[in-house]
Amino acid sequence: MEQRRFSGKGHWYHETQSNHAQTDVLPLVPEAANVDDRFLLDLALPDEIVAACSGWLTPARALCHQLFPLSIPVNRLHTLSAYDRLSTALTVAQACGVQRLCNHYAALLAPLPGPDSSRESNRRLAQITQYARQLASSPDVIDDKAQNQLDEVGLSIYDIVVINQIIGFIGFQARVVAVFQALLGHPVRWLPGHHIQPHTLPASHAAWVPLLPVVELRYASAHQLESLSRWQAEPALEALTPVLCHEPSLLDLTGEILLNTREAIPLTSPALSAAVELLTRSPDRFSAAQFTPLTDQGLPGEHAIMLLTRSAFDGWLTRLKVAFGKEE
Repeated sequence: MEQRRFSGKGHWYHETQSNHAQTDVLPLVPEAANVDDRFLLDLALPDEIVAACSGWLTPARALCHQLFPLSIPVNRLHTLSAYDRLSTALTVAQACGVQRLCNHYAALLAPLPGPDSSRESNRRLAQITQYARQLASSPDVIDDKAQNQLDEVGLSIYDIVVINQIIGFIGFQARVVAVFQALLGHPVRWLPGHHIQPHTLPASHAAWVPLLPVVELRYASAHQLESLSRWQAEPALEALTPVLCHEPSLLDLTGEILLNTREAIPLTSPALSAAVELLTRSPDRFSAAQFTPLTDQGLPGEHAIMLLTRSAFDGWLTRLKVAFGKEE
């Protein structure tokens, strides 16, 4: 498995396995790193839309800073560097094909020192990258072997929780940005030489059990115990909480997004079903052609955004379930 980032870092195409030529690579946009809003990436949205979405935008913005600090100490239990985290984010952004995200995470990643050139470091980064791409775009292929390979390259349970939260979060961010770009009427930006395969979905069954170690109550911190109590009471997070609680700060913000993306009156319509389907499978292709029919049928813009945002959040939770356990 080959790990390469083309010479000079003057691009954002980052990969472990590829047959693309260097001419397929898009130039790096350094200014994309400098944004005031690390979640919306400075999209100029109407004030009333931002206000209507503030309940879930606030924890989403906080997660950007929690997941991607510009510098972070590493130790035996927390081995993920800033480079590891941003490299994973860029991999998922590429899998989603939303150019604004690719530009941003590539620009943040470019100046950071990469791992050393040892075989072990290269194998570790290649394994993380392959796993991130698969969970983001083909979660149906993730199995026990994929999970074991993360353990084999030295990731701790804390690292595994963080990596999977990054993968789920960036997929969520990509879809939210795609929705807001559609609201603003931005054209879809095709990436030359970089075809994005439609994302697959895992089969869903009634029962799910965790395979990763859960937080042991006798060793849990006060914060972990508080988060366990709070989020196990939420049906959507009940099963995931004992694993997610290894990183309780991330769990708390994830839960806040859950609470603030609930719709009092769920809506179903052919236009909404089509929009959710495309957003789920091909966020890079989502545009005003899918968003406008929702408002044309009388749905307020903020209501349409909420429904689409919740579908994106559900995809995040689905990937966490794939990563942390198995269906029965």
